[in-house]
Amino acid sequence: MSRVVVTGSAGAVGRRTCARLAELGHEVVGLDRRPGVIPAPGVVLRVVDLAVADLRAELEGADVVVHMAAGVTAGDVGTDTGHDRLAVVERLLSAADSVGVRHLVIRSSAMVYGAWPDNPVPLTEDAPVRPCPDFLFAVHRARMEEMAAAWVSGDGASGNGVAGDGDAGDPARVLTVLRPAVTVAEERPGGLASVVGAAASVRSDEGEPLGQFLHSDDLADAVACAVQARYHGPLNVAPDGWIGVDVMAELGGPGPRLRLPGRLAPVVGRLLWSTGLSPAPPGVYPYSVHPWVVANDRLRDLGWEPTHTNEEAYVAGHEPGVLDTMDARTRQQLSLAASGLVLVGLLWLVVRLARRSTRRG
Repeated sequence: MSRVVVTGSAGAVGRRTCARLAELGHEVVGLDRRPGVIPAPGVVLRVVDLAVADLRAELEGADVVVHMAAGVTAGDVGTDTGHDRLAVVERLLSAADSVGVRHLVIRSSAMVYGAWPDNPVPLTEDAPVRPCPDFLFAVHRARMEEMAAAWVSGDGASGNGVAGDGDAGDPARVLTVLRPAVTVAEERPGGLASVVGAAASVRSDEGEPLGQFLHSDDLADAVACAVQARYHGPLNVAPDGWIGVDVMAELGGPGPRLRLPGRLAPVVGRLLWSTGLSPAPPGVYPYSVHPWVVANDRLRDLGWEPTHTNEEAYVAGHEPGVLDTMDARTRQQLSLAASGLVLVGLLWLVVRLARRSTRRG
């Protein structure tokens, strides 16, 4: 069996990944800047800051590196933040190159395909990588894939392209790029799920969003499957099928939801973001309108099977609140009242901004 180093081992997916790999007989070392609880016998955890540590020493003797550390988050909007976190990826790849790591598994995102009107439903791994340019989370995930592909080819961390079947380069090196759907853990929706949910609450008449929600346990099992198979190339990770916005609304419980004309919806989204009323940056807006759901056939062919449906994962990541204890009529009344207050607030903001613009003129 292999010696596997897992970054981000203190997170929900990282803990499960370490445990699953240990169950399969691998020697597992987890790295995280936060201390964690040992998830299974035989797993060694180390408190390590990937930005400053001697990563060559941490990766020495490793056959496989699984990079699960969060990196760029869904709420990031500054390019400097993304650059700094990609610099950590560059350090990790350089260390892996120095010590002779032969298999790299990285956690990317299905969002690298972008949300575009002409996207097929569902997207396969053969679809082009073209993230929506204003959503830095997806842009930087795509850039991370390029850097990892350069590691395979031996061109350093500045090349172009993504891993794929038959890529040129060192034939002994294997790169698995996991592209998961929105991932949630038990009663923890996670930052990306919160951002996508907030964006979907302002609905446009341009389209109806489709959702895929992946349980963290299923993502960890996908990592273990990729390590066992030594798979080279991209793998979509998602449950079978997808759910519509109405099902998401029903499962998620009450909350203000607006349906607006296409031109107005992104304006409202920007106002909600700029005033701190929404965690969804404006760049995520296309992902709440156009399709970007993915097919899981390639991963299933390797023997992976999801243990949670989209609905089950969505509910698992929904932390019950006070409103969930109310009857349906009361929840509906509160939801309508909240939507009305949001609209009034937005109208007030528009009027105020218009007056400021007039005064300056």
